Amino acid sequence: MRKLIAFDEDTFDKLKQLGRDRMATFQELADEAFADLLKKHGIPIDLRDALRRSARLDGVTGKTTPRSKTRKAKAR
Repeated sequence: MRKLIAFDEDTFDKLKQLGRDRMATFQELADEAFADLLKKHGIPIDLRDALRRSARLDGVTGKTTPRSKTRKAKAR
């Protein structure tokens, strides 16, 4: 999906130079920037990240349900 984003001249020039210095495309810089923004706000970036966060939260909150060891006595 394509979206149009506007930058002022100075910011765009600095981004172009950063891309040259790092040998990265503008798209790679944008992907990194948006991934960092999502991470900052605690939003999973992809499915793997979402599953990792979910497993970490389950371990911290103790959402696992222990199995009951008591059994009902059989009626004769």
